[in-house]
Amino acid sequence: MSKVFKKTSHNGDISLYLGKRDFCDNVDSVEVVDGVVKVDPANLNGRKVWLYLACAFRYGSDDLDVIGMSFRRDIWILRKQLYPTENGSPPKSPMIDSLMKKVGEQAIPFSFQMPTDLPCSVSLQPGPGDSGKACGVDFEVKAYIAKERDNPDEAISKKDTARLMIRKVQFAPPNTKAGPKAEVTKQFMMTDKPVHLEIALEKELYYHGDPIGVKVKVTNETTKVISKIKVWVEQQTSVCLYSSDTYVKPVHTEEYAETINAGATFEKDYKFVPILANNKEKRGLAVDGQLKNDDTNLASTTLSQGNKEMQGILIAYKVKVNLMVGGGGLLGGLTASDVTCEVPLILMSPKPADQTLIFSRRTTGRKTTGGDSYLI
Repeated sequence: MSKVFKKTSHNGDISLYLGKRDFCDNVDSVEVVDGVVKVDPANLNGRKVWLYLACAFRYGSDDLDVIGMSFRRDIWILRKQLYPTENGSPPKSPMIDSLMKKVGEQAIPFSFQMPTDLPCSVSLQPGPGDSGKACGVDFEVKAYIAKERDNPDEAISKKDTARLMIRKVQFAPPNTKAGPKAEVTKQFMMTDKPVHLEIALEKELYYHGDPIGVKVKVTNETTKVISKIKVWVEQQTSVCLYSSDTYVKPVHTEEYAETINAGATFEKDYKFVPILANNKEKRGLAVDGQLKNDDTNLASTTLSQGNKEMQGILIAYKVKVNLMVGGGGLLGGLTASDVTCEVPLILMSPKPADQTLIFSRRTTGRKTTGGDSYLI
């Protein structure tokens, strides 16, 4: 049994149906957004039914709008006339066929093909005291009744509108590659030999919630003592639309009191799990786009690197390892120093199993005018 998403205008003249709200970006192609709109032409009074799919970047909450300024920028919009139907063959797909059988003769099918260079759905986490909708990239499908396609002088009433938010998401591709490696050698004052640090991830790609393994190898050829190892994961969020800002936030940090004496070699594997539950208070942290108040996770790594302005928000992660090298001697901590090494991390969600719509005569959910979804 699968969920079908429905939104009906307040006057009941149009209803928007979608079989799903997550659409997969495969980097070189994006799943088609398809569905049907049920139209009751009795009360249109010569007006037409239009449909649009929009990708927008919201860079401020609605409650900040005190001077009539919009805090939303449309990245991409595609509009279509649904009723009266325009010439051309109606779109077909298994999803549309299933919805058409359920909705009946008044159903009009539609499909949209998004370009590959649009950003995925991402939100910037608000702070504990913030209100209103979070900043970020979102997508919506909206059916509306109007005389013209896009006339700024024509007021469109909310009662003539039916809209559903959707998400464009990237899932982890099949990946069996070995993890990245990096090494650094650092020499200190008053010593003629260095500290050598090597780090390596067990694999290149990890799923959200899975333990991440990093192998650390240290060769301490100095006369100094290494007293601490710090391992942390950084999220790098590059906002490319309204500015060229890059925000770096740690999403997991652990320190280990490891003692590596002068002339010693040290090798150990560390495991850790960066999750959103431990970062709920961090304002501006990037998370995967949400529909309503559904649970989400840290934003997934952005795989496509097309037109940066179109991409909107780019997400990347790094695993960093830091050695605290003690100063020793008479100067003590004054000559203490750090040795840091980093490797990139790909953090994503696995692709869910395909679901097939199964319709039955019995409704197990609730259907109401203006409702959001129901099970069939």
